[in-house]
Amino acid sequence: MCGRYVAARSAEDLAAAFDAPLRAGEQELPPSWNVAPTDQVWGVVERAPEEGAPPVRQLRPLRWGLVPSWAKSLREGARMINARAETVHEKPAFRKAFTSRRCLLPADGYYEWESVPAGEHGKAAKKPYYLHPADGSVLAMAGLYEFWRDPELPPDEREWVVSCTIITTDATDSSGRVHPRMPLTIAPEHYEEWLDPGNRNVHDLRELLALPADGDLDLRAVPPTVNSVRNDGPGLIAEV
Repeated sequence: MCGRYVAARSAEDLAAAFDAPLRAGEQELPPSWNVAPTDQVWGVVERAPEEGAPPVRQLRPLRWGLVPSWAKSLREGARMINARAETVHEKPAFRKAFTSRRCLLPADGYYEWESVPAGEHGKAAKKPYYLHPADGSVLAMAGLYEFWRDPELPPDEREWVVSCTIITTDATDSSGRVHPRMPLTIAPEHYEEWLDPGNRNVHDLRELLALPADGDLDLRAVPPTVNSVRNDGPGLIAEV
C-alpha cells in the first residue's frame, strides 16, 4: 500500500510540470513531508469548467481517501486510500471513477515500513524508509477521484467533497524489500490519455499504468519521528 507520502513542491512548480494551472479560487496547499490519509493533497484533473464546455487540465486540492458517491459517511474514505490495480476496474467503489474520473497525484516520494522482529528484551517494531526517484523527478501517481455529498444533511447544506485514491500494484526492486505493494504512476507522454475523461477503454487505460521511475527508486532509512502524523518538515526524509 501507499499510506504516507511527501508532497513538498509548490503549486507553481506543479502547474509548470503538469501544464495544469491552479483551479480558479483555490488556495495553495502548504508543503508536506508527511502527507496522511484524509489530508488535502494536490491532484491534476481534467474537468469541463461548465456544462457543454470542453475539459481543461487543472491543479486542485483533493481529500485523500476516496468516498464513493453512494457512501453514507465521510468516514468510509479512510479505508479507501489505495485501489488495487488488479481489481480497480471491477470494484464497485472504484469502477465508475476508473472509466471517467482519473487523476494524477504528484509526490516527491513515499514512505513504507519494514517489520523488525523483537530482540531478546525488546518489542517488535516497524522501521520507516523513504522511497523516491533516483533522479529527483516528481512522481505522477495514478489516482482516481470522486464527488460526494452528505446524505444526512438538508439539501441546501450539502457541500461537495472531492476525494481521491492511489492505484497500487505488487512492489518490485527496492520497494519489495520493505513492503509488498507500491504506487503506480503515469509517464509524461501518457498524461493526456490518462486524464481524458472521454477515454473509457478499460484495457488501454490499464496499459498506461507503470512502475514509479521505471522501478529506479532510491531507498533510505529515515527517523522514526515520521511515524506520527503530527510531525512534519524536511528532517523526516533525512537518512539515519
